[in-house]
Amino acid sequence: MPADKPQNGQHRPNRTDVLPASPASGPLTRLRTTWGAAWEDGGFLHRRAAEVGQFWRTGWDDAAVWIKTVTLIAGASVIVLMVGAAADIATTVLGSLSAAPAVDVGAVDSGGLWGTVDHPVRAYLADQAAHLTVTPAALYRAWQTAGVIALIGGFLGNAGARLTWLVWGAASIFMIWSASPDGGRAAATGLAALMWALASIVALHGLTLRPVVHHHPPHWQFSPNLHIHAAPVPASNGPADAPTSSIIRPRQH
Repeated sequence: MPADKPQNGQHRPNRTDVLPASPASGPLTRLRTTWGAAWEDGGFLHRRAAEVGQFWRTGWDDAAVWIKTVTLIAGASVIVLMVGAAADIATTVLGSLSAAPAVDVGAVDSGGLWGTVDHPVRAYLADQAAHLTVTPAALYRAWQTAGVIALIGGFLGNAGARLTWLVWGAASIFMIWSASPDGGRAAATGLAALMWALASIVALHGLTLRPVVHHHPPHWQFSPNLHIHAAPVPASNGPADAPTSSIIRPRQH
């Protein structure tokens, strides 16, 4: 007896009618269908993957527009982040320099060769800081930092660092000349110039004053081709134009 025939005047449902219908048209099924169609030949994601592969093979010039746009936006974002980080670092360094405590110039040990040139610099900066909104210690640290950066950068061959080293040395000698006692001003300035010259061996390493001359020998191009131009031969008009020859016979006696 069929299962779906009515029994006792009542309809008996089939087993397939009792089970819930399969969600063939649900959101997850549609998402899977769309994802698979996008990766098929000619699909959206398939074309984008092919453009990325072409970019790695051919380079920037033949890249798709969307690849160039995404790359430029990402590069600009990285630059903005780097500039922001550099600004935060610079703000922190300058803040620490400005908040440096004051240093008593008289308490600094002025003995030895280094003290002879260091004490006048501290005294000069302390005198100038009295008219500025910065502590003498902050000026002294800034002077030290500039000298170290110029020394290292000059050794690495940076032109700007070498120029900074020259300006830093000239300013240091001027400060030592201005703040040194009258009796030992010449000796302190000469010693500072000597020490600066010795340090310049490191800072100006590889610098030469000789002009760089590039010799480019001329390139002669010799072509051993011999061109022979044949003279035109006049057209022949018959036997009259033929060359004649005279035969000399021996004379008989």
